[in-house]
Amino acid sequence: MRVVDIIAKKKAGAALTEQEIRFVVTGFTQGEIPDYQMSALLMAICFCGMNRDEIFYLTDAMARSGRMADLRAVGGITVDKHSTGGVGDKTTLIAGPIAAACGVKIVKMSGRGLGFTGGTIDKLQAIPGFSTDLPEHTVLENVQKTNICVVSQSGDLVPADKKIYALRDVTATVDSIPLIAASIMSKKIASGCSCILLDVKTGSGAFMKTPQEALELARTMVELGGHAHRPTMALITNMDRPLGCAVGNALEVQEAVNTLRGAGPEDLLTLCVELAANMMVLARMGELKDCRAQAEAAVSSGAALAVFRQMIALQGGDARIADDPSLLGTAAHSCELLAPQDGFVSHIDTALCGTAAMMTGAGRETKEAGIDYQAGLLLHKKPGEPVKQGECVATLYANDQAKLAAAKEALCSAYLYTSKPAHSQPLLYARVSDAGTEWLHEE
Repeated sequence: MRVVDIIAKKKAGAALTEQEIRFVVTGFTQGEIPDYQMSALLMAICFCGMNRDEIFYLTDAMARSGRMADLRAVGGITVDKHSTGGVGDKTTLIAGPIAAACGVKIVKMSGRGLGFTGGTIDKLQAIPGFSTDLPEHTVLENVQKTNICVVSQSGDLVPADKKIYALRDVTATVDSIPLIAASIMSKKIASGCSCILLDVKTGSGAFMKTPQEALELARTMVELGGHAHRPTMALITNMDRPLGCAVGNALEVQEAVNTLRGAGPEDLLTLCVELAANMMVLARMGELKDCRAQAEAAVSSGAALAVFRQMIALQGGDARIADDPSLLGTAAHSCELLAPQDGFVSHIDTALCGTAAMMTGAGRETKEAGIDYQAGLLLHKKPGEPVKQGECVATLYANDQAKLAAAKEALCSAYLYTSKPAHSQPLLYARVSDAGTEWLHEE
């Protein structure tokens, strides 16, 4: 079997066999196939696509390229939750403890942020002492104690994805649904959970710009989960505006704590309750309506916040922040963005908003770059809300004052204003499961 023949076959639009795909994934992971040949195959896949069998073979080969986590010792059904990425997306810090407080067992392997999308691990590491690098036996012990543990992905899980993604990033082959789906689901399958909930974002701050594009990705990933005997459900959610009001690591942890107290932004709390309820459905804990009511009760009773506090303590962090999030500290410098006119906020370009946060130091442009945990921004006005000329619509924070001017300029470009109230957008578009697609809002 020759790689050049496999490249030519895919270039011609033909379907690859399971043996051909496993040959390429194994050879590339082991260093036997050079980058230039793998790059050519990735580009051929981008142009010609893959059928469902090919995507499953690719996903399975990538998942099995390293160690497969074994969570059977936890007992019962375990659930993982994954977001395709966005700006201000701190839902794991909220939906996870809510679902755990209701009895769902959650093992979440998360990543660090790159570019304008924030990483869950970066947010958690804004908490002093919090460790995300835990041995497997500690992960299992923590889940037994408090139903949840969030850790960094182990380096020996899915090494094929790490190598392939590095090539996709520099060869303009990131935006391919077969490659996106295989990348996400190979990691979820290898992570060992029984069930998977996906939060597939759509809008200006997401890979999938329209709900229909997000639907194609969601359906593909739900089918992949079913092929691997991991029941999978996906929610298609709005990322055409930042989620909540905080963008930046410590700022988002503070907002997560406030939301667990029931005092966070309405959009953030609503989405997190919905995510937690669907995690409960996957864990076979009841009908969605009943699970939603239990999730809401876990917030109002303080049970979800108690789980978050215990999770922090078990992972070595300063659990006092669950009661006093100001202990996370505040950046040394700040500046305000003022409304240039009377009227209404009509739109916030989510990608530009994320870029502005990155420019304050809250994100990283390269994987090796450091981040300022206290940097970021708070949005005081969101689309649809009225403003007066000179009113503060956002505050930017940084420990390096020199970064604020450029970040403010980027954030200024993100805001659009109108004289009339903007058309409201849905928070949730659809729910996708093996039973089909339920549209929660018609486009």
